[in-house]
Amino acid sequence: MIERVAGIYKGRNKSSAYKDLVFSVATSPNTDVGTKEQTRQALEVISENLNELGSSKENILSAQVFIARMNEKSQMDEAWCSWIGDNQANWPQRACLGVELEGDVLVEVTVVAVRP
Repeated sequence: MIERVAGIYKGRNKSSAYKDLVFSVATSPNTDVGTKEQTRQALEVISENLNELGSSKENILSAQVFIARMNEKSQMDEAWCSWIGDNQANWPQRACLGVELEGDVLVEVTVVAVRP
């Protein structure tokens, strides 16, 4: 009954779904770029992950953005706002947390969405 989509990291999946709920996590595949570009790339991966399980960014209920450099949050916000669009009806609840991330990862995003 639970659907799981394998990712590239041992011990965890990139997405899972149960009934009409979809859960996903992503980082940028390229950590040689800055906060804005890592955010943009991570959000592209989130879109792909959601689509793979029958959902989309328009169906996100909740998002958490983990940022290694909180002083660069405005860069993350630029990428986020461009990706999520202008229609407030599609905006999820979102929290941003300043955290220490592994290696050169500057942004990690997790979401919970519904499948229509």
